[in-house]
Amino acid sequence: MGASENGSRDVVVIGGGMIGTCAAMLLARDGHRVTVLERDPAPPAPAEEAWEQWERRGVNQFRQLHLLLPRFRSAAEAELPDLVPALVDGGALNWNLLEQVPAELTGGRREEDGRFDMVTGRRPVLEAVVARLAESTPGVTIRRGVVVGSLLASSQSQDGIVHVCGVVTADGESIPAELVVDAGGRRSALPDLLCAIGAPGPREERADCGFVYYGRHFRSDDGQLPAVFGPLLQPYDGMSILTLPCDRGTWGVGLVASGRDPALRALVDRDVWDAVLGAFPLAAHWGQGEPITDVQVMAKIEDRQRHLVIDGRPVATGVVAVGDAWACTNPSVGRGITIGLLHAVALRDLLREVPTADEIGVVRGWHELTMERVAPLVEDTLAFDRHRLAQIDAQIAGHSYETDDPAWALGLALAASASRDRNQFRHYLDVVSLNARGVDVLARPGVIDKTLELGAPAPLPGPSRAEVLELVATATYAPHDE
Repeated sequence: MGASENGSRDVVVIGGGMIGTCAAMLLARDGHRVTVLERDPAPPAPAEEAWEQWERRGVNQFRQLHLLLPRFRSAAEAELPDLVPALVDGGALNWNLLEQVPAELTGGRREEDGRFDMVTGRRPVLEAVVARLAESTPGVTIRRGVVVGSLLASSQSQDGIVHVCGVVTADGESIPAELVVDAGGRRSALPDLLCAIGAPGPREERADCGFVYYGRHFRSDDGQLPAVFGPLLQPYDGMSILTLPCDRGTWGVGLVASGRDPALRALVDRDVWDAVLGAFPLAAHWGQGEPITDVQVMAKIEDRQRHLVIDGRPVATGVVAVGDAWACTNPSVGRGITIGLLHAVALRDLLREVPTADEIGVVRGWHELTMERVAPLVEDTLAFDRHRLAQIDAQIAGHSYETDDPAWALGLALAASASRDRNQFRHYLDVVSLNARGVDVLARPGVIDKTLELGAPAPLPGPSRAEVLELVATATYAPHDE
């Protein structure tokens, strides 16, 4: 059922980032009339110039490390079939992790291994392509440099629940809408906007995720990417390393530490950063290209989830939150934009089923669909983050991490078994690609037995924490090469 059968809507989307524009395209192609309000004034630069030229001050992670998982590609191919070709035409990278490792491990490519294909790149490049595609989509109007100052509240409501019927810009312009979609990302101001019109604020679960990222981007002279000798997220004693392929012969590397680890704050210094990365044999060569950024720090990252339905009662009708405006997590496993796209698809599907006049039904239905389709992926991410941070903190304290959660131990064993069996490797890739949840992969016939047989976790080769700290101390007091 499309919008034509169930009523097209006038929709305002707050936020013109990746998820806001993808949601706008999905809704417009279903017959809705969508206006996107983006606070940053600068239009997207051509994709090949976006990294150097496009300023998006409203997105503090705009030039930080990013990755689009294979699940993003498969969802885009199914729901926005012109998006992946546009990304590739714009310079995004076609890449498959399975093809980067020796055939002795994988047994060579199989017909079904296309599910691990990804299209990825640096965030400004990707977002420039998506923005231009959205601008050319009939039914989508993008207005840049427009800040939402408040929500419009209707004088009529169902069951005494405040009903949102549009927005008011900071310049005082009223823009009516039958649905307001908050895609304002991590900086979403939705709770304040709701309270200002007399609605109770959403219930929030909020905490600092606890990780600090020290990231850099590099470029090769010949357009080639570094060889892959380990997983893209490599866990070590007291820290992790991210190695992420990007577009046009570029890549990103992140040293990930605990926010409670002052000894590694020296990683902000490029000489310290270089010295530490160079000590890890599986990742050192990722630092041997031409640097195109200095060390960029991303810290105080929130794990946050908002509930707009509390005990079955919406805090307001006429407004929903999508992507990071609903739930945001630590980005080290690269799931944020992929989960956001899946969330936007769910919104499109909901509006096919619930009529415009059923204001309460839209919000309740959105809550239920979000809990069914998207919340489990967020909870898996949060569970992994909490265990990994606790493990790092234990390593800093000099002892092993103990937990009574069997899922964590099974996850570690599955990862370990991936290097010992070609089928286990694919099961593991399904989890990290977001093709399937870990609990569902482990429920496949024979997977747990094989995981327990093969999966005794072993540390990756690299320096101990004490050796890393010695490197930090030595590099900290060495003179800089200018």
